[in-house]
Amino acid sequence: MTDEKVKILLCEDDENLGMLLREYLQTKGYDADLQPDGEAGLKAFTKNKFDMCILDVMMPKKDGFALAADIRALNSEVPIVFLTAKSMKEDILQGFKLGADDYLSKPFSMEELLYRIESILRRVKGKKAKDVIVYNIGGFTFDSQKQILTFEGQSKKLTTKESELLNLLAANANNILERNFALKTIWVDDNYFNARSMDVYITKLRKLLKDDENVAIINIHGKGYKLITPQVKED
Repeated sequence: MTDEKVKILLCEDDENLGMLLREYLQTKGYDADLQPDGEAGLKAFTKNKFDMCILDVMMPKKDGFALAADIRALNSEVPIVFLTAKSMKEDILQGFKLGADDYLSKPFSMEELLYRIESILRRVKGKKAKDVIVYNIGGFTFDSQKQILTFEGQSKKLTTKESELLNLLAANANNILERNFALKTIWVDDNYFNARSMDVYITKLRKLLKDDENVAIINIHGKGYKLITPQVKED
């Protein structure tokens, strides 16, 4: 796992708000590159590799929507969050049509922005998790492609749902796996019956992992689950 900082392109023409956001994100461990307008934002995006873009909608020279369209032409996958004083439904729809991942109306709390950023990054990480074939979880080896969990030479074939859920937990090891994200990723819908089904599979995975006392799946009230493990290596 890499310790590289997540690099965020932050485009905000309000100088005070922009500096406040940049400083806040930097204190939270992110590398935030602040740009004052859409044209400067596009220039920065073409010269650097960013993990996420946070764009104010109302900016001089090039507004946030136009900038997002240019960014999408260059990179179809980088997450985009819009910041705007507008709250009209048409603007929100326009943002999502351009491929926005989220949308925050001003004024907003720094904590809410941070939560949205972390949520999007977990979602992106979850998508990439499908590319990882083998995880070493504590004393376990988990082959997500073959759906086999091995501990001290003893192997257990997992069901598809068990394997998919463990894959998401391992990809987010020692971080929160959001309940709704897991439901929508694996069960497609986050309705009551699917939620109960997921609880059953969490219980099954706990039993499968009980042989290593350093590994556990804990509930995070109101949010989801966390796989606690001394190590998760990706092969």
